[in-house]
Parts: sequence; C-alpha cells; structure tokens
Amino acid sequence: MADLFDIQLLHMTLRTVVPVLLAALGGTLCERAGLFNVALEGMMLAGAFGAVAGSFFLGGAGWGVLAAIAAATAIGLILACLSLNLRANEIVVGISLNLLVTGLTTFLMRVVLGATGTFHHPDLKGLPQWSPEWLQAIPVLGRLLSGHTPVVWAAYLAVPVLSYFLFQTTVGLRLRAVGEHARAAQTLAVNPFRMQYLAVVLAGVLTGLAGAQLSLGQVRIFQENMTAGRGFIALVAVIFGRAHPTGVLLASLLFGLIDALGIRLQGVGLPSQVTGLLPFVVTLLTLVALRGRGLNRQGTA
Repeated sequence: MADLFDIQLLHMTLRTVVPVLLAALGGTLCERAGLFNVALEGMMLAGAFGAVAGSFFLGGAGWGVLAAIAAATAIGLILACLSLNLRANEIVVGISLNLLVTGLTTFLMRVVLGATGTFHHPDLKGLPQWSPEWLQAIPVLGRLLSGHTPVVWAAYLAVPVLSYFLFQTTVGLRLRAVGEHARAAQTLAVNPFRMQYLAVVLAGVLTGLAGAQLSLGQVRIFQENMTAGRGFIALVAVIFGRAHPTGVLLASLLFGLIDALGIRLQGVGLPSQVTGLLPFVVTLLTLVALRGRGLNRQGTA
C-alpha cells in the first residue's frame, strides 16, 4: 500500500488537478462578482473541443489554446447575457448551457471532425512538456516539477496573481464590492455589469485553458463529455476554498490527489468504474461537511 504514495503519484496529482484548479479559479472570480457560475462544466468542455479543433485545423497547439479560450469565453458571455441582462435564473441558465454544450460538441465532432465517440489523429499537436536540464538536476523537485505543460505552470502561477488582483488592486476591490453589495458599489460610480462581465471573460480564459490542458495536455484526443463532471467538482472547490484562490488551490489539490490515487489503484486491480467514483464520493462528503458547518457559497457562517 505504501507503494501507492510516491513522487510519481505527486507528479500525477500536480498534472491532473490543473483542469479543476483553473475552472475553480474562474468560478472564484465569478463568485466574487456575485455570479454563481454553474456553467463551468460546459465552458471547460467547449474549451476542450475548441483546443482540439484549433490545433487540428490550424496546425499548432498555440492556436488550439486560443480557440479553447474563445470557445469557453463565448459560452460564458451567453451565461452573462441571459443571467445579467435578461435576469434569468443563473443556475437554470448554467445547467442549460452545460447540456447544450454536451450535445453541441458531440454534433460538431461528427460534422466538423468526422468522428464518433472519440477523435484522435496522428497530426494532432499537443501541448509541449517542459523539462529544462537545470530543473531535472534538482533532487526530488526535479522529478516532481519536470515534464509539465506550460498550462500547468500557468495554473499554479495564476493563484498568487489572482490573490493579488482581488485583494491588492482597485479593480479587484471594485469587483468584490459588486459581489458583496452591487447597489452600494453603484453609489461609488462602479458599474456592476462591467465588473461582472470582466469576471466572466477572465473565467472564460481560465476555463479555456482548463479545457486545453484536458484535451491537448493530458491526452491528445477529444471524447464526448470528456470533462466528466470536473466543472461541478470545481464548483465544490470554490465553496470549500471559501472563494479564495489559496483555499481553492488546496481544495483542488485534494480532489486531484483522489483522482490520481484512483488512477493508481487501477494498476493494482481495482475496476475503473470503482476508482472513477472516488472524486465524486469525496465531493459529496465535502458538501455534507460544508452543510454541517452551515457555510454559504463564499464559505462564511
């Protein structure tokens, strides 16, 4: 059993956690702006499809990342338009968009990519892996930090950047003010819609990167509904992390460790159907724990 926990498992955790972490950071921005973004799953899935389509047709992983960001942001803007401008229920809109993107990506995979179930092509370019010699020379840390894509590095760098943005900048203060009391913020000449749209666009960038890492970084394929609930796990990470980038990182690492451990357990004979349930079991237990503590969406009593 001790063989299950080693550097390789930690390396896998740092990699597998990234889609959830990026989506959760996007959800944190929306939550701080007063918009509960249930469409993270659909935005990430749109990003995963956009990354594969962009990389395949335009011939480069960089183009795929840009296409992923554009696709995820487009879904986010639809959510913002319906929820903010038309005042539709944000949860209903988010769930509807998740279902829409699931069906739309399946349809487009057949029509645009000419595949059913799974799209894979030898010419599909994935994200590069960074393994500089100076890093590999460092004992232990070299093995732990080498072999990751640029998106993985960007995800962990985004945590202190977003912390600084939210709590040390004027724009971040205004964004949080809108989320806490939009009318009070309006009296200080802050445009609530502008701040909320900014949060949605930034969330689109982050979830687009999450989708790109999922389809071009961890694998080089696109499968129907390949996000497999990671967007909903990201929502729980937002709540569990008290809508703070550092807390979200810790919560995401927990889910990432469980996911990586599930993959490792498949190697010792446990069925994939059982190990695949582990992240969702932990998610349910986390929600029960949060409910028992009487926490609201932002983690305050």
